[in-house]
Amino acid sequence: MSQEEKETNTQQEAATTTSGAEPKKERRHRRDRHGDSERKVQEMGEKLAEINDKYLRLYSEYENYRKRTNTEKADLIINGSKEMIKAILPVVDDMERALTALSDDDTSKEGVQLIYNKLMNILSQKGLKPIEAKGAKFDENFHEAVTQFPAADEKQKGLVIDVVEKGYFLNDKVLRYAKVVVAI
Repeated sequence: MSQEEKETNTQQEAATTTSGAEPKKERRHRRDRHGDSERKVQEMGEKLAEINDKYLRLYSEYENYRKRTNTEKADLIINGSKEMIKAILPVVDDMERALTALSDDDTSKEGVQLIYNKLMNILSQKGLKPIEAKGAKFDENFHEAVTQFPAADEKQKGLVIDVVEKGYFLNDKVLRYAKVVVAI
């Protein structure tokens, strides 16, 4: 082998060694970058899941808040006049007593009856309904027992025999319990 061939061989070996070492280094560096990018992708995925979870929780909280406030608004609209109607009920009671006290031939009874009917129509349009109690079975959800009397017969036991003060519903909720006398 000539000197030139030896130098060419040495250069090729050096090139092979150099080029062989460089790809190993590059592969290692590429693997490190690949590992870093996978870790970053995983971290970003976890952050996305966390943010999505927070978003869903916030959205459902908002929906619950919206539904609750809509329900409260509807309830206020329906029962907003509750206190006013409750304050008027003693006047209605007085008018009923006046109608009972006036004789049928009294000329003023007709006028009082018209006013009473007009007032009751207005109140019924607002959702007021009387609780029918006389002759009904006593129910603590609608009646308040003021007193008890012995029943004349077995059929009357547990029934309301007299109403001391009328009870009323306002939009199917008890506004005032009926004060009643119950047969025992």
